[in-house]
Amino acid sequence: MDRFWTRHYPKGVPADVRYDQYRSVGELVEQKCAEYADRPAFTSMGKTITFAELERLSRAFGAWLQARGCGKGARVAIMMPNCLQYPIALYGTLRAGAIVVNVNPLYTPRELEHQLKDSGAEVIVILENFAATLEQCLARTPVKHVVLAALGDLLGLKGHVVNFVVRRLKKMVPAYALPGALRFNDALAEGARSELAKVEVGHDDIAFLQYTGGTTGVSKGAMLLHRNILANIEQAAAWLLPGLGEERAVIITALPLYHIFSLTVNCLLMTKVGGENILITNPRDIPGFVKELAKHRYNVITGVNTLFNALLNNDDFRRLDFSHLKVCVGGGMAVQKAVAERWKQVTGRTLLEGYGLTETSPCATMNPLDLADYNGSIGLPLPSTEIVVRDDEGRDLPLGQPGEICIRGPQVMAGYWQRPEETAAVLGADGFLRTGDIGTMDEKGFVRIVDRKKDMILVSGFNVYPNEIEQVVAMHPGVLEVAAIGVPDPHSGEVPKLFVVKKDPNLTAEQLLEFCKAQLTGYKRPKYVEFRTELPKTNVGKILRRALREQATGQAKAA
Repeated sequence: MDRFWTRHYPKGVPADVRYDQYRSVGELVEQKCAEYADRPAFTSMGKTITFAELERLSRAFGAWLQARGCGKGARVAIMMPNCLQYPIALYGTLRAGAIVVNVNPLYTPRELEHQLKDSGAEVIVILENFAATLEQCLARTPVKHVVLAALGDLLGLKGHVVNFVVRRLKKMVPAYALPGALRFNDALAEGARSELAKVEVGHDDIAFLQYTGGTTGVSKGAMLLHRNILANIEQAAAWLLPGLGEERAVIITALPLYHIFSLTVNCLLMTKVGGENILITNPRDIPGFVKELAKHRYNVITGVNTLFNALLNNDDFRRLDFSHLKVCVGGGMAVQKAVAERWKQVTGRTLLEGYGLTETSPCATMNPLDLADYNGSIGLPLPSTEIVVRDDEGRDLPLGQPGEICIRGPQVMAGYWQRPEETAAVLGADGFLRTGDIGTMDEKGFVRIVDRKKDMILVSGFNVYPNEIEQVVAMHPGVLEVAAIGVPDPHSGEVPKLFVVKKDPNLTAEQLLEFCKAQLTGYKRPKYVEFRTELPKTNVGKILRRALREQATGQAKAA
């Protein structure tokens, strides 16, 4: 097809990228750790590890996995926030030839159990703060080995103080019992006494099972192959690195590394170029986050709209020195015009919006670095990427006409783990991925999103699927029928709202919201409940979420 948008690429950006320099992500890590051995790789809570240290520690973790029989194809779950242990476990797993299963640390026991069972994870590496969650479901999962980390484990003498504060003063580690669990540092020590065997891993092997929601309400694992990830690293590098010139990249990593955006653009891309990740463990602590920003001469920052907005509303942030800042990227959710304009006013830099999905590793489009001001688009298709806009029958539509955004490129997943029917529903025979997003493309190739075809709710960059919420709420004995939709929210973009028909006339909104707390991660929990005597349905009895969204929109406009 005619990729006419490449004619509007910034100078120096190629139409295509090569990603055959490395056979696997693990091989990339090994080569880059040797090439950039003396450079700082990751900094967290005042402690920095170099690429040489990252190589040594990840090699030890990989060797420990292999000694436990977890080599090529084994699934290893990692359930941690942004801390030094994360990249060590991540790269150790990949170098051992195993598959990474990223897990949100805030999951409830129900959510965690599903992901561990569905992926068949044999090992879980988990921060002790969340061990009580694992305890409640571990016996019902295939996990054989539990590795427990504490925030201060790799911080030297300071680490003892950090662990004492976290455990005793802030009481952030609920009581748990996990007999047989191994401490993270002990696993490293054991692995250091073993050899890491070379494993033949190639482009068509799975690197990540990256879980995302599903139309059936069941979270499913996108199979991201090594070539998918290697290609997306090269695509992001070709697009973003010209903005740094000869400078060493120093990136602020506030989004969690278990999220595909931060995983690829921050963690993996910086490893390729020898850049340094400044890990922010708790970005919700905006004052603490801003104090950390003041300590570093960073030139790249990534985030979601809500994070940028929170920073802009902090007086100390607005007083920071932004003279070194070169590249600012927003993704995960729509960047709002008001936030982008204020960001430019405060920092002097344009906030560039990009777009992608878990299924595209994730980067598919991005606005060019030479963009002067916010333009309301999600940018141009990246190198080696094709985008078409199609109607419901799968026919390509003319420029400017809205339809479903469909993506083809080397970064598109192989499919969903053990779910051929769901794979077939989104991946066509021609290799194009149906995104479920409705958009348009203009004569230069800039893509704009106008709506979502699917019912997904986007909360601060995280996908929330109504089916999952509805299944949880339907378990309440006082509920007869339920539907969930997303409604606008000034802080998180959208929040879930419930429409409920009561079985028990005494049921209250407070009771339902409290019920959801035990079953759903915070960002998935409904914020509003509206009781109805009946819900709108099709002639075959299917609840019409679309009608509820239209009614909610009408009520908002009337208000």
